[in-house]
Amino acid sequence: MTTIDETMVAQWREAIGRRVSQRQVLHRGDLRRFAVAVGCETDDAAVPLPHWAFFLPMPADREIGEDGHPRRGDFLPAITLQRRMFAAAAMTFEVPLTLDEEATLDSEIVDVRHKSGRSGDLVFVEVERIVRQAGTVRVRERQSYVYRDHGARVAMPEAVTPSPAGERWQPDEVRLFRFSAATFNSHRIHYDLPYATAVEGYPALVVHGPFTAARLAALAARRGTLAGFSFRAEAPLFLGQPVFLETAGDDVVQAVRCDGAVAMRATVAYR
Repeated sequence: MTTIDETMVAQWREAIGRRVSQRQVLHRGDLRRFAVAVGCETDDAAVPLPHWAFFLPMPADREIGEDGHPRRGDFLPAITLQRRMFAAAAMTFEVPLTLDEEATLDSEIVDVRHKSGRSGDLVFVEVERIVRQAGTVRVRERQSYVYRDHGARVAMPEAVTPSPAGERWQPDEVRLFRFSAATFNSHRIHYDLPYATAVEGYPALVVHGPFTAARLAALAARRGTLAGFSFRAEAPLFLGQPVFLETAGDDVVQAVRCDGAVAMRATVAYR
């Protein structure tokens, strides 16, 4: 049964067209911190999704919500559904970033839509982001956020035998912490086990979607220079279980859970 009415959706859609602009020097040290957090030990040019190292959210203490995210209603609309997830992104890399030079990130809310189905209410928010340097577009990205009710508790996946194909990756508490720190992500599902289980209904700490995306981008980059990278999260990943990263075609990489479910699938374009 839906808990969202047309008046609420109309109010949230008033955020469409909302914009914010940020300026920052792209310090090399920030990129290196991000690189080691995602397990990249190569030179700066090989860091996957390098623009994610910059323009990090920095809300004041009073601006942080119960879940650890910035409070809603500032840039993103004040949607009342409890869970907020970074569900997907599509990006193109037009010109490499120049480190230790100033850049601008312009963000705009381009869509807010409601969907109601068997899984309950879902609200999708689309954000367009453009990184420019010296008057030139360097990166274009469209991010998709999904909001939903807590719903039923999520069960821990059961491993299948034999294990799925692909490179085994199993981040631990330290790696989750390092990624949270490098991206200034204070969402409690990644480090606060009592909150993740009792409030959000997960069986364990949740692996960051962007962490998984960065690992997939690094896998894809072994085949060539990325011109585009698009991913969609399809199932959550949990601490304590292995993830299998694999190439599933000339332009597809994916992260597979220990139960065989695809947790994230990404499409790649090469130069």
